[in-house]
Amino acid sequence: MPNRLAHETSPYLLQHADNPVDWWPWSAEAFEEARRRGVPVLLSVGYSSCHWCHVMAHESFEDQQTADRLNAQFVPVKVDREERPDVDAVYMEAVQAATGQGGWPMTVFLTPEAEPFYFGTYFPPEPRHGMPSFRQVLDGVGQAWTERREEVAEVAGKIVRDLAGREISYGDSRAPGEEELAQALLGLTREYDPQRGGFGGAPKFPPSMVIEFLLRHHARTGAEGALQMARDTCERMARGGIYDQLGGGFARYSVDRDWVVPHFEKMLYDNALLCRVYAHLWRATGSELARRVALETADFMVRELRTSEGGFASALDADSDDGTGRHVEGVYYVWTPGQLAEVLGEEDARLAVEHFGVSEEGTFEHGSSVLQLPQREGGHDAERIESVRERLLRSRAQRPAPGRDDKVVAAWNGLAVAALAETGAYFDRPDLVEAAVGAADLLVRLHLDDHARLARTSKDGRTGANAGVLEDYADVAEGFLALASVTGEGVWLEFAGFLLDHVLARFTDAESGALFDTAADAERLIRRPQDPTDNATPSGWTAAAGALLGYAAQTGSESHRTAAERALGVVKALGPRVPRFVGWGLAVAEALLDGPREVAVVGPAIDDPATRALHRTALLGAAPGAVVAVGTPESDEFPLLADRPLVGGEPTAYVCRNFTCDAPTTDPERLRAALGG
Repeated sequence: MPNRLAHETSPYLLQHADNPVDWWPWSAEAFEEARRRGVPVLLSVGYSSCHWCHVMAHESFEDQQTADRLNAQFVPVKVDREERPDVDAVYMEAVQAATGQGGWPMTVFLTPEAEPFYFGTYFPPEPRHGMPSFRQVLDGVGQAWTERREEVAEVAGKIVRDLAGREISYGDSRAPGEEELAQALLGLTREYDPQRGGFGGAPKFPPSMVIEFLLRHHARTGAEGALQMARDTCERMARGGIYDQLGGGFARYSVDRDWVVPHFEKMLYDNALLCRVYAHLWRATGSELARRVALETADFMVRELRTSEGGFASALDADSDDGTGRHVEGVYYVWTPGQLAEVLGEEDARLAVEHFGVSEEGTFEHGSSVLQLPQREGGHDAERIESVRERLLRSRAQRPAPGRDDKVVAAWNGLAVAALAETGAYFDRPDLVEAAVGAADLLVRLHLDDHARLARTSKDGRTGANAGVLEDYADVAEGFLALASVTGEGVWLEFAGFLLDHVLARFTDAESGALFDTAADAERLIRRPQDPTDNATPSGWTAAAGALLGYAAQTGSESHRTAAERALGVVKALGPRVPRFVGWGLAVAEALLDGPREVAVVGPAIDDPATRALHRTALLGAAPGAVVAVGTPESDEFPLLADRPLVGGEPTAYVCRNFTCDAPTTDPERLRAALGG
């Protein structure tokens, strides 16, 4: 019989709806039940494409005896971290503070007042590798609760007090300047891996936000070292196993330093961020590899993640059926030489083995290999390689596909809107711009209420119950601003303004300018989460700073610009010390130092060829954070178009920054030069 999760919208929660565990969703009622019964809460946090979450579910949550023990001693609460990033953040901070590490599945025992007192991640069904079994943990915690309740309450109280004392050092309300950005670049250079690209050791994550900073720093200063790190990292990732050489798109991370073997789940946010990064790398260098990867990644998102409502699904699982009913990680993506021969015949299989770096011993498990591109382009006949790739892709499509988490997350869709709008504009792919508009429409229709408050998620056209957090407001505003620049439709600028009004009113500390991850009127947790550092996505804090700055440049709003500058104070404090973890904040600081530049393109009509040429040139300008408005001289959709007449009756571009404007130009080449193109 299904438990209480059967009515949820989260695919992750629905995966547990038939467990014998009597799960509750996160709710006041669950904690009320714990108080009524006088038992602790077991909080289990995970997400749909998390491999070890599935393992623990199969081993423990689907086991009747374990479930009976759990139900008798606790009120079990299941949370999808992607639906409730605030709950996840608060308790992950506690886990990391207590154990020095964290991860998912996250297992936390709470008092009925939601105060944590015992922590862990994955627990096996039997004791192994020095870890107690899950049942031993349940019995131990249950016994401590029954026999040493006062001690447990004391521990919980101390943890909550310690968390309250971990307020971040905000620095000051001044944005970073040349010196801090130079120090950040030096810090990145020290951590850079010159042999393999990227930063640090294994596991290696795609450093999307850091690469955006490096590209912007190069555009503003001409620093060749910054461009080299960005270009080489992007090339190594694109040639590695972390990139799907057949279908496009990136996996979550590489388990090794060489980008060879990925953790195979594919997330919307990684692909949105990396699609935009490669498009910007092409803009800076003209690299054919960057162009190909940007377009293939965009096509992957549209082909495999777009939902029937027009939004983008969260993720594809790492695991899929290996043909025997067992779910195995990576089996959908890897190949043996024998499998290649079966699909391609002996001669083309030999070519594929060489081209994609496949070996008899394999680079993955059981003699299988992750496809890579170890050689530079041009080593083999391009038409023959394309034929091989297409046949392998068709054959792979016959394999059981990985599961898809169909929920639409507002923030990640905002990132996808920005990436697809820009990629479509750069490469003359109106279908990609249309896909961006479709997702933006869905966000307005389904996620925004009458007061422009955002819902975090939707699924199958149903709006989820959870309120948007700061990253939702910031990333959706960022997507809308990019869409406004690309389409010339001022309504997207208007919607971005509505969202940013909420950021100023409900997420910003009026005295310091610091930002919180949850709104002032959101559900009260044991602390109000506040993290300015990037994780897999830009932090809500720095994403908001970027959107506020872009909106200010488009509208001339002094209050939005001041808020952006104050928010960047944290980047002044963190940038020189931990640049790898505040890459988006550094990228926004580059935009602030550059102006950012404001470009107005006016013409008799947006689709006039000469107007389009100027508009395209403006979009291709590499100046950090530049904003673009396009329309007719009579248009009132963009403040930047006000009092901008045609020159000599011809389409004209105006470039301004820091209250100073260049002479208007009708020449795309002069405009390119003015934008550092």
